[in-house]
Amino acid sequence: MKTRLAIAALLCLPACSFAQGPKACEDLKSEIAAKLEAKGVKTYSLDIVAKDAEVTDGKVVGTCEGGAKKIVYRKTAAAAEPAKEAPKS
Repeated sequence: MKTRLAIAALLCLPACSFAQGPKACEDLKSEIAAKLEAKGVKTYSLDIVAKDAEVTDGKVVGTCEGGAKKIVYRKTAAAAEPAKEAPKS
């Protein structure tokens, strides 16, 4: 009896995850952004692209809308501080 209950529970587990449906891209993008900022990452961009798009200058960090699109992380250059003027003599 316990074995049957365990098997039934395992079979229901995948069904529960599919019931949530595909995640919207903007929702996933904001979740990823929150995680990056919590880790202290300041200079980055997250772009939503089609699943067929070739990614050469970034890293795919998530997929959304049932795998139709992907989210690409790219590091961006830090804002340069203005150069200090040399003291006049």
